[in-house]
Amino acid sequence: MRWSNALIPTLKETPADAVAPSHVLLLRAGMVRQLGAGTYTYLPLGFRVLNKAIRIIREEMDAAGAQELLMPALHPVELWHESKRFGVMGDILMKLNLSGDSRDPKSVTHVLGPTHEEVITDVARDLIKSYKQLPLILYQIQTKFRNEPRPRFGILRTREFLMKDAYSFDADLAQLNDSYDAMYEAYCRIFDRCGLPYVAVEAESGPIGGDASHEFMVPCAIGEDVVIHCAQCGYAANREKAEIGAPPPAPVPGPGAPPYQEVPTPGRKTIREVTEFLKVPEAQSAKFLIFMADGTPVGALLRGDHELNEAKLRRVSGAGTLVPAEPGDIEKVAGAPIGSVGPIGLREEIAVYIDRSVAVLADLVVGANRDGFHLTGVVPGRDLSHGQVHDLRNAEAGDPCPRCGAAMAVNQGIEIGHVFKLGTKYSDALNATFLDDKGNAVPLIMGCYGIGVNRIVAAAVEAGHDANGIVWPLALAPYEVVLVPLQTQNAAVIEATEALERSFTAAGVDVLVDDREQRPGVKFKDADLIGIPLRVVIGERGLKDGTIEVKWRTAEAAHHVAVATAAEAILAELEAARKELEAQRVARRAARAAVRGR
Repeated sequence: MRWSNALIPTLKETPADAVAPSHVLLLRAGMVRQLGAGTYTYLPLGFRVLNKAIRIIREEMDAAGAQELLMPALHPVELWHESKRFGVMGDILMKLNLSGDSRDPKSVTHVLGPTHEEVITDVARDLIKSYKQLPLILYQIQTKFRNEPRPRFGILRTREFLMKDAYSFDADLAQLNDSYDAMYEAYCRIFDRCGLPYVAVEAESGPIGGDASHEFMVPCAIGEDVVIHCAQCGYAANREKAEIGAPPPAPVPGPGAPPYQEVPTPGRKTIREVTEFLKVPEAQSAKFLIFMADGTPVGALLRGDHELNEAKLRRVSGAGTLVPAEPGDIEKVAGAPIGSVGPIGLREEIAVYIDRSVAVLADLVVGANRDGFHLTGVVPGRDLSHGQVHDLRNAEAGDPCPRCGAAMAVNQGIEIGHVFKLGTKYSDALNATFLDDKGNAVPLIMGCYGIGVNRIVAAAVEAGHDANGIVWPLALAPYEVVLVPLQTQNAAVIEATEALERSFTAAGVDVLVDDREQRPGVKFKDADLIGIPLRVVIGERGLKDGTIEVKWRTAEAAHHVAVATAAEAILAELEAARKELEAQRVARRAARAAVRGR
């Protein structure tokens, strides 16, 4: 490809409203162009990167035994009602009225698929009839649509995006575990090959549902997910799922411990206001939060300086849906408004869940269920025996690891992949059954496995960039080599450039020739900006000396090779780089196998 014929609209200045490095650099490198909020055009360079990620995904999915298909992006709304996810997904669903009755905006007939569990289950219930057809893994690479209220960070969070989603169908849990492990390992190989510094973490299934899941994260300062990680034993989980090691045993109150007292706290509503007024640390106070679990009120008691993890509360309460209670419901249960609510003396008997960090306190301050009053001297082991003690809060830096007890670290990350054990959530809802080996009709056991293809591109830039531009992994770079002839009117320079181009092309190397009549500095800056791994400079002076300049994007300095053997020498460098990357991948696979006990 000749640069002079290519559409590579590089920019010198940072585009307005672009904050994330990947957003800034993909725009500046002429790889994407924004059409509207959350929608992007992939220009030729960006599309080459996207397709390289797709090729790696497809090769590894096929190697893992998955079969590719393609499902519609337009779904009849009845499927979403059948799975009972139409209400759960809420406004994130892009809803369409294709009935022709534009007078009735509530007449929703179709949705644009944000995911395809409903559609693939509909396929399975019609086509899978016997255990002899199982196990089966189907996948697609398809455009998805989600009505993101705040699309941001360029292609990281968009309303239209490309996803690889796969679904496994199994006859029993043993088969499901095998399918899940096969997809987990395929994902590791995909992200290894893409050159991403990822970590696999335990995760919450969220609105997808299911029994177990892992997310694949790339650490990143602008990541919207939080990763809790133990460097000592390797435990890792996202914030929704992260467990916390057990605190020290709870103190046992002496028989002479005074009872709690009600004290006035006029006008003090927040934890900070109350604790400052009573002159106690926030860690010695507790907040009582009331939620509606499937429509039934439940309470959660947290230390004043901690944050509730709603996913943990949902799990321990067994609720399908969990939402904060409205002020009217809170007053009905507690007899007091927000700010004075506590777990003692409730008007209605409700399930009370107490975080472990509260249970180990000697005494604490809680709301008195009387406006403008709080209780002091509350002893959890004595006064809160009606509550169930669980791990309910968000993990924080320094918390003990649940596996080994070492202090954990907290980092931000970008989610690039997610694998779920769905079980029978969708097969039950859509009546997708098969005949087992005894002739009984039983529900299909499912798994779900997604990769954000666009996010691979953005994550690679977030993880690989410097002050000069993008630093692409070799496997994702739009071109592996850029040839830079310095004197485009010099016949010898052009002849040497074209000879190298022919050799590289014959060897299967993607090569771009910067044949523009520009100053060397402009060409070098553009090559660094778009992130091509290897730059080869052919100049009149170098040819006279019998050398050609070679510089890796990540190297501080260039080196020279002889003109006569330049093609062979450069191809050997590329091959050595690939072998080194493969050796690193093999080492990572061995380390994963050791951790997972294989």
